[in-house]
Amino acid sequence: MAAVRDLKATEMAASGGDDAIELGKRHLIQPWPHAGSVGAEARALIGEGDGIYITDSTGKRLIDGPAGMWCVNVGHRREELARVMYEQAMALSYNTPWYTMNAPSAELAMRIAGHAPGDLSHVFYTTGGSSAVETALRFMQFYNNVRGWPEKKLILSRGGAYHGSTYLSASLNGRPRDRDWMDGAEELVIKLSSPDPFRRPQGMGLAAFTDFLVDQFRDTVARVGADKIGAFVGEPVQASGGVVIPPDGYLKRIREICRDNDILYVSDEVVTGFGRLGHVFASGDVFGIDPDMITFAKGVTSGYFPLGGVIISERLLQELRRSNHPDAMFGHGLTYTSHPVGCAVALKNLDLLEESVLAHTRAVAPYFQAQLKTLEELPLVGEVRGAGLMGCVECVADRESKNPLQLDKDVGKRIDAHCHELGLLVRPLINMCVMSPPLIITREQINDMVGILREGISRTMDDLRKEGVWRG
Repeated sequence: MAAVRDLKATEMAASGGDDAIELGKRHLIQPWPHAGSVGAEARALIGEGDGIYITDSTGKRLIDGPAGMWCVNVGHRREELARVMYEQAMALSYNTPWYTMNAPSAELAMRIAGHAPGDLSHVFYTTGGSSAVETALRFMQFYNNVRGWPEKKLILSRGGAYHGSTYLSASLNGRPRDRDWMDGAEELVIKLSSPDPFRRPQGMGLAAFTDFLVDQFRDTVARVGADKIGAFVGEPVQASGGVVIPPDGYLKRIREICRDNDILYVSDEVVTGFGRLGHVFASGDVFGIDPDMITFAKGVTSGYFPLGGVIISERLLQELRRSNHPDAMFGHGLTYTSHPVGCAVALKNLDLLEESVLAHTRAVAPYFQAQLKTLEELPLVGEVRGAGLMGCVECVADRESKNPLQLDKDVGKRIDAHCHELGLLVRPLINMCVMSPPLIITREQINDMVGILREGISRTMDDLRKEGVWRG
């Protein structure tokens, strides 16, 4: 295995990755492309990963600041996970979930349920986060149909949210750029304000802002009618929205309104689950809520295999089993539901998390947050915020107006380009830089990461001044 890897790395180094880049331009459609470059674009070519580092096609070693896509939680090149993939594939590579099952999926469901809050005790597996959210919403529709509430189907979502790329999950997304040119099930979704304290109205305190959000939610339920609303879907921390941490008490109060009005609370933990905030799930352990469903993906296998799922409340399942429609079928499933290789990898990944990675994350998270916070000394930085091992640096034209629009819209990409040159990969989001490194990162590596990010922001400030875009 190592010999094959070294051979491929040698071949790539010899060509500088030119062959793969050319093939990508000719044959590969990248995700989230623009019409002007769709099907004719190549992106930065990554050849190897090791621990918290990746190596690009030029041989440059980079800190993997986003941990892939919020997912490489236990780090790259974990031999334990690679070995499990091989061993499970040699034992059983696949079984149809329509009329058979496999042992790893059953054991993993038991282990996951043991970490879930409240009475969330049953798991339906999917292939990723989008299909997990889609499954939760289809289950809500089925649940209300069986109960005799076919009109109770509307979904509450929020500004700044990101819940996926499938048709129904993408309809929940609250970022305009996700929907500008794409269709969605707009008639099924009601959008509420983002719970972003940094963007609250000027002069409004945090307590008043929380009351505003809760009142808006309650008023919407009253106006639309609880008999029409089937679910609320919310991330405990809005990840792709810019690591938005809701104000204290907000999630608990929303949960109470949902419970009082028979609205299913779906906690989207595709990003926050499996260690990102130091626990397997953040809903209960960090935010003190017990949702009706939790969606997960990404960190469940640390990105080594596509796997996701939904954990569902025992109460909901009991209601269905007691219904007057015992033959009603939840007509939903995927070819790769309960995939034995994915579930085996997830079991070993969970072993690693439980043995040391979760405790390490809780130990280094305060240092990570404190070091990132020092970047607020830079005049381009409006706010640094985060929780656990996820953080966001938001850049603004000036701190008084908090206006990002007067800046070059690609300021995040500018910072990322400088950081790439210096040895760090950043997740740029317009005027923001998001960091969510592998959970095994050390204090020394945090110092390196923040030092490079500081220099990347400083160089970007110099560029903006020279171009007359910014005077800070």
